[in-house]
Amino acid sequence: MKHLYSLQSLIKTISDYIITIACLVLLAPVIVILAIVIKLTGKGPVIYSQDRIGLGGKPFRIYKFRSMHHGTEEGIPLLSGKDDKRISLVGRFMRKHKFDEIPNFFNVLKGEMSLVGPRPEQQYFIERIVERAPEYTRLHSIKPGITSWGQVEYGYASNVEEMLERMKYDLHYLDNRSLWFDIRIAFRTMGIIVRGQGV
Repeated sequence: MKHLYSLQSLIKTISDYIITIACLVLLAPVIVILAIVIKLTGKGPVIYSQDRIGLGGKPFRIYKFRSMHHGTEEGIPLLSGKDDKRISLVGRFMRKHKFDEIPNFFNVLKGEMSLVGPRPEQQYFIERIVERAPEYTRLHSIKPGITSWGQVEYGYASNVEEMLERMKYDLHYLDNRSLWFDIRIAFRTMGIIVRGQGV
């Protein structure tokens, strides 16, 4: 059983790199267009980066296309939602189709993330989650992902209460992860992207 799990982990890692490179090549025109539109429609950098907690509880910088107005994320961390006025018009479109997360692929190439795994959170919110659910730290035993079972089954979490609910789905994934489960999540994610059901 241990050897089977090790083999699946190896296949998952290799697949992460192959699929990521293929996606970046195919999405190159989209990346260029989005970068130009973001630059022309607002101040600030095209790429937004933020500290998140990953494998082993270690911090890393996650990359995303900037979807909020420049300068609106300073101070105490705030979770975003559908009616968040900090989100730009272009950002709202990107979030619906998850285009803002395309730069996450570079985190995969750096070995910081996987295609499928629990979404990484900020330390500020993790501390508040762990106060009520210490088992959350179990999620740091695997790489965080661009998409997750929690995201496709529960959806976006806009407060700590919702993050606690979504955690249950991510813990289920942790205890039952397999290549087939990853494929199932990937197809569910594609459906969300096509239908524009993101935040």
